[in-house]
Amino acid sequence: MSGERPTALDLLARLVSYDTETPRSNLPLIDAVAAFLAGWNVPFVRVPNSAGDKHALFATIGPADRGGLVLSGHTDCVSVAGQSWTADPFRLRVQDGRAYGRGAVDMKGFCALALAAVPDFLAADLQVPVHILLSYDEETTCLGVVDTIRRFGGDLPVPIAAIVGEPTDLQVVDAHKSVGTFTTTVHGFEAHSSKPYLGANAVMAAGELLAELNRIADEMEGRGDPSGRFDPAWTTVHVGSVRGGTARNILPKECCFGWEFRGVPGLDPDEIPARLARYGEDVVLPRLNRWGEFGRIETVRDILVPGLAPETGSLAERIATELTGRNGTATVPFATEGGRFQAAGIPTVICGPGSIDQAHQPDEYITLDALAEGERFMRRVAEWCSR
Repeated sequence: MSGERPTALDLLARLVSYDTETPRSNLPLIDAVAAFLAGWNVPFVRVPNSAGDKHALFATIGPADRGGLVLSGHTDCVSVAGQSWTADPFRLRVQDGRAYGRGAVDMKGFCALALAAVPDFLAADLQVPVHILLSYDEETTCLGVVDTIRRFGGDLPVPIAAIVGEPTDLQVVDAHKSVGTFTTTVHGFEAHSSKPYLGANAVMAAGELLAELNRIADEMEGRGDPSGRFDPAWTTVHVGSVRGGTARNILPKECCFGWEFRGVPGLDPDEIPARLARYGEDVVLPRLNRWGEFGRIETVRDILVPGLAPETGSLAERIATELTGRNGTATVPFATEGGRFQAAGIPTVICGPGSIDQAHQPDEYITLDALAEGERFMRRVAEWCSR
């Protein structure tokens, strides 16, 4: 790609060709992007993860002595395992006005559009620099931007605003819920089921904890969301997996369940796990250990993705509404990296081409019309940053 001026569709085909399912390395893709940027003499830094098998990339076009507008996209994509694709998911297929491929809409389309606009950004008289940030691990933890964000104000400039290009049909999104995921494990003690006083039943104790999560979920629904903008309009609590026990006539030694909450803005992320822990300590554990000190309960937080809280009239909102011609803002039900930027004090919105309805499914696609709208969006970015 070096020194060339490929179209957004050309670049999308190249990006899709790299299998960057989240467990895999994204280095081949980042190497290709680095070569493309070097061909245009665009300065960039690569920010490795601790293992060195994944890199984020932060590029700057325009004045280097000030912060600019970040266009942020993730390079990882969800797995194709078990899905029924009609063609190779890592070979872009254009048919009937759609470009099919894993990551086409979520969100290599936005990444391709930002990269394809690099020559236009270079040709413009940018007064505000454009930063392109490509991250990793968004689909699992949203941590792939964190090391780059930590360098803002150090060897990297502090951006004035961030646009995270998740597929919103170019609606300007100023809020989404937080996500906390947890694994709770109840440890019991095996014994013959005819003599339960010789052990501790981990499954029955876990059932009490599950019932408490149900009660908390009901309370959260009743508490609702003061803004009324989310669907559903409350913090949700969900248990997605339970496993435990070995046989019907053996007191189960262990029971493990995976659960999550998706919290409306303003929810203390420690509230729900703390309440479950108190209930476990005060109610469940004494019953589990009524025949002896056999059992214990542990909960591990796997992921916490901060929500994006509305900041009415923020610079990011003003920029994005002007670029898109939208008169208002929206919310989305999924989490993004946006909360990471906002937590660092950077005004942030979510705004990108295509629909999330096509993401994560077999034969994922972005329409050619959406790509064309994205190209117009990038031209307006160049115009805005040239004022």
